[in-house]
Amino acid sequence: MNTIPLNFLGLPAPYSDYDAARFVVLPVPYDSTTSFRTGTRDGPAAIIEASKQVELFDEELEAEYYQAGIATLDPVMPNMAGPAAMHEDLFKIARGIIRDGKFLLALGGEHSISSALVRAVLNRHKKLSVLQIDAHCDLRDSYEGTPYSHACVMRRILDLGASIVPVGIRNISLEEHRFLKRSKIRLLTARECHMDNNWMDRTLAALGDTVYVTIDIDGFDPGHAPGTGTPEPGGLHWYDVTALLRLVAAEKTIVGADIVEVIPIPGQAVTEFLAARLAYKLVSYVQRKGR
Repeated sequence: MNTIPLNFLGLPAPYSDYDAARFVVLPVPYDSTTSFRTGTRDGPAAIIEASKQVELFDEELEAEYYQAGIATLDPVMPNMAGPAAMHEDLFKIARGIIRDGKFLLALGGEHSISSALVRAVLNRHKKLSVLQIDAHCDLRDSYEGTPYSHACVMRRILDLGASIVPVGIRNISLEEHRFLKRSKIRLLTARECHMDNNWMDRTLAALGDTVYVTIDIDGFDPGHAPGTGTPEPGGLHWYDVTALLRLVAAEKTIVGADIVEVIPIPGQAVTEFLAARLAYKLVSYVQRKGR
């Protein structure tokens, strides 16, 4: 009996075997600190299910890239002892994947998971720039009683010693505004992305040579990705984001990535399908450079 494998893109062996794969998809169904709509815990499974409908041939690049191998791991079990314990668990899992020489592509889950993933990548790549595609800065020092909130993730990443380049931002708190004034962070708002024809070049110039990509799905306009906890009007479009990722992959070295904050909406699969296609786009852009 023919069956569809339960993995990203529905790939058969040998293209989904961990030992041979260059890329590893890590589902992280965690949403302990979300502050508006909950449900990001359902995002990874929905993205993987939608990915089975993604064509393996990329019409933009005119090639297939799954042959590099894309293994899908079992979902990370949430640690209900608290956010700090969860982050430590996730760090140890991600560190093992990085030590095995794999390209880590995590699917969230809430955005707070990114700091544990970046911490793991920093073990191998000491000078790391983080390209953040997002509607929000996520630069609070603490939120709702925890420094591990999804609203604090980029502040924790700065604490680790990585630099950040936020793109698509369009909702900033006063605390974050004051922090940005004191820092040297080169932020690009969504308004700038829509009005400045040089915004991609400015983004590229702000990044170092080695890049981790974190994509909060609310960086997209809600007309493109409505399934998220904190949708914000005026966001980025599909061709904005994919053109930027293609440019960064060509000019820099992308060493890991995550896509987070997808909340499936019953009766439609727009957001999770966008996330699935975006994940394969990332794989394709990275693999295309590595050929």
